[in-house]
Amino acid sequence: MTKKPKRVYRSAARQRQAGDTRERIADAAYQLLLEKRYEGMTIDAIAQRAEVSPQTIYAVFRSKAGILAELLDKTSFGAGYQELVRQAREKEFPPDRIRFAARIARHIYESQSETIDLLQGVSLVTPELADLIKERECRRYDSQKSVIDSISQKGWLRPGINPDKARDILWTFTSREIYGMLVRQRAWSPEQYEEWLGNVLVAELLKRPRPAAVDSSPKRLRAKSGAK
Repeated sequence: MTKKPKRVYRSAARQRQAGDTRERIADAAYQLLLEKRYEGMTIDAIAQRAEVSPQTIYAVFRSKAGILAELLDKTSFGAGYQELVRQAREKEFPPDRIRFAARIARHIYESQSETIDLLQGVSLVTPELADLIKERECRRYDSQKSVIDSISQKGWLRPGINPDKARDILWTFTSREIYGMLVRQRAWSPEQYEEWLGNVLVAELLKRPRPAAVDSSPKRLRAKSGAK
């Protein structure tokens, strides 16, 4: 007689409890980051603030880098980000679609600005944070494939560049470094950054539409002048 496999059962209450614990740990870590910067955001300090054991933190996030990933994702990829992505996918006209890439970049970097400020310079001395940023950049590069594929399939890529090169250009211009130089260092407004970036991406990635044909026939010219 074969034994029936055991049913995996997870109650809604247990799932809510796990979610609450995760939220409490993330909130405690962020408060410590605000108060004591990265160096004071130790696992023991987070555990004490969140009223959980260090073992619980490792079970949920695995490492300090996992907590940082949660903080960055929580501020950047919430409901506002998801709504922008939904709107972008509805855009059929390639110039409109590519301008939404500029709007999404602005949203992400505006949302992350406070957390990134608190981590400024830490990646230079903390390998786990440097690895986290590198992983997020790889993810950003991968996510932009659908944008380029959509433009390429519609035949709108500028002559002389293939989809791979186009994605390299999109990834480079939408980088955090360029946002930081223009908005943080040169005091551009986020609106100016988005408008500039949208214009640059359209110019660099898309072919120019042909001008509308002008009917220069004698009949057309007579009608325009009002002559009979």
